[in-house]
Amino acid sequence: MKAEEKKLARELRKQGWSLNEIKRKLRVAKGSVSIWVRDIELTLEQKQRLSEKGIKKEVIEKRRKTRLKRENTRRQIIIDKAKNELKSLSKRDLWLIGTALYWAEGYNRQDKVPSPYISFGNSSPDMVVLFLRFLREVMQISEEKLRPIVQIHKNIKPKLAIIFWAKITNIPKERFHITHQVSRASKGKRPYNSLPYGTFKLDVVGRQNFFKIKGWIEGLIRQI
Repeated sequence: MKAEEKKLARELRKQGWSLNEIKRKLRVAKGSVSIWVRDIELTLEQKQRLSEKGIKKEVIEKRRKTRLKRENTRRQIIIDKAKNELKSLSKRDLWLIGTALYWAEGYNRQDKVPSPYISFGNSSPDMVVLFLRFLREVMQISEEKLRPIVQIHKNIKPKLAIIFWAKITNIPKERFHITHQVSRASKGKRPYNSLPYGTFKLDVVGRQNFFKIKGWIEGLIRQI
């Protein structure tokens, strides 16, 4: 097989093909092609053609990068404009956003535990901060009722994960717990290094608070 590939590679090189073109054509390593054809001298015309082709590729790549840069600029203009349209959040805004967040990311099953409680988890620091604002400012949850947990893979250092989330949440490091459990939904779908500080999970003491959010969610559903 190698002998046939070498023979064809030499024929293509004599026709003026580049090493990369031969490599792609034969689906072999560029190093092998280089060895097979290293004694073949290209004509001046062939060298000039390959040189022009290389310049053309550079021009095409430069144009591609320019188009991509312009497109990214246009996208950023749209993003910045939309971002500035959203002013400061009112308490009502925060109330509705927090309720919707819990509807999407919180634990809503009241039949699985004898005394249900608020339980929310996410790996996005921004989402965690927003939900904590909802708890603190709208629900008036006291700090001693917050039970922070960090779920990590085995390759993550627990101390670093706690330091990170303690800073994000403004909850003392001493109150954090670590677990190596991974939810079934994410198991096998994310590489181990995709969450360098794990996932933050927050439990809140008090079944009345749980039922209050459940009621708000049902209120949202009624508006549909």
